[in-house]
Amino acid sequence: MTSTLPRLVPSAVPSRTLIRSLSITGAIICPALVVLVAGLHLTPVLGLIVYGAAVVAASFLLAWAAEAAQLDVSGGMAIAVLGVIAVLPEYAVDLYYAFAAGHTPAYTQYAAANMTGSNRLLMGIGWPVVVLVSMLVARKTGGGKVRELVLDASNRVEVGFLMIAGIVAFVVPATGRIHLVFGVALLAWFGFYLYKLSRGDVEEPELVGTAAALGALPDRVRRIAVAALFVGAASVIVACAKPFAENLIDAGVQLGIDRFLLVQWLAPLASEAPEFIIAIIFAARGKGAVAIATLISSKVNQWTLLVGSLPVAFVLGGGGTSLQLDGRQIEEMVLTAVQTMMGVALLLGLRFHRWAAWMLLGLFLLQFPITSTEGRMLLSAAYAAVAAVALVRNRRHLVPTLLAPFAGRAKLHGGHPHQLAASHATP
Repeated sequence: MTSTLPRLVPSAVPSRTLIRSLSITGAIICPALVVLVAGLHLTPVLGLIVYGAAVVAASFLLAWAAEAAQLDVSGGMAIAVLGVIAVLPEYAVDLYYAFAAGHTPAYTQYAAANMTGSNRLLMGIGWPVVVLVSMLVARKTGGGKVRELVLDASNRVEVGFLMIAGIVAFVVPATGRIHLVFGVALLAWFGFYLYKLSRGDVEEPELVGTAAALGALPDRVRRIAVAALFVGAASVIVACAKPFAENLIDAGVQLGIDRFLLVQWLAPLASEAPEFIIAIIFAARGKGAVAIATLISSKVNQWTLLVGSLPVAFVLGGGGTSLQLDGRQIEEMVLTAVQTMMGVALLLGLRFHRWAAWMLLGLFLLQFPITSTEGRMLLSAAYAAVAAVALVRNRRHLVPTLLAPFAGRAKLHGGHPHQLAASHATP
């Protein structure tokens, strides 16, 4: 989730929207707090449900607060910091696994699983679904048979940051570890990303739904409410991260499900649910390019802030200077890195074609029946082949994209126009 996502502010937002949303999320969070305060011990499956639901609900609170807070902050850096706060749910669980791996090596596999799962889920599901929903909406509203989604020229900055981070990511499978120095370098790259945003032109945010209801409150009341939501939601997420992560592993044992797969897919799906829903809402409102631009920024965060933080958490947990990966984890890293390069290569022209969305979605779904090393390597080769073809096809955009993070001032995607490119020809 990133706070740079614009929000649509309706002329009148009923207060009952805010009351209803807070009541529902509060009711979902309360059972986890009762269990924690009372010191009760739940079965792994029940604990997974209770704590997982609390993390998801708190994620929504954090997302709404981050969006509404844009009305009271100025400057790209402030907005970027809100974006970092908003990704807390996604990172809390993974950083716990990395921290635990520092004194319990078995947890290393879970840190790697959660990181690769969240990365591939965002690009394999989030990107194509937003694009396909946008095209469906455009077609229903008289846009004809839409073939591609066109991004704003300013989005080349994010694509450039992601491309460089994606290339550097191959260092991990090549060395079989995530070294502390490498992590610090990624964190520095993320810092430069924040700096780039801080020098950008910030536009008035748009709000939608509950965030809009928060934004409609009187200034003083809104600021108090946003601050309370930040503190409350963050506290819930931090408190529930450990029991959620532990119950996730134990539930796998109890249900006879591969724990690696549960950690890889269920935890990221829970933490990223608010971001996906918000992006889909914008796509449904005809703002698909805005939504996909936000998901691109989230991908930058994952390859820099998340991956860079893992060895730091590992050291703090009592580990050495390198988070060592085994063969399975290296394979997952290769698969994740080549998927990223395929996505970036397809976006070099700042046009997201319909066939590209279906291909990303199809290759993502294809991985689930694959259980062997050979199968994962073949799938990686398929991603790499598509990436190579796309790079050749978009080669004239390669150098401008690589230089984009270092050139001029960035423009934070706000209310500036994005559009769908429609065509009646078949692909």
